[in-house]
Amino acid sequence: MARTIEEEMESLREEERRLASKKAQLVKRARDEAIKSVEKTGLLKLESRRLEALAGRIKSLGIEEVEKRLAA
Repeated sequence: MARTIEEEMESLREEERRLASKKAQLVKRARDEAIKSVEKTGLLKLESRRLEALAGRIKSLGIEEVEKRLAA
């Protein structure tokens, strides 16, 4: 039986919603894993003021520069 255009459009919208939901779950999972990695380093034990200052400095220098300086 041939599907109508409306049925196909609704099917596509449903698929888009499903994929958007799956993408959101993956983004959340990636964020959770990143937070766990930071927790393992002990950085979350710093007082918030120190952690904020450190993060600000990393942001201003850029990740590549920080990695280069730490490797030196």
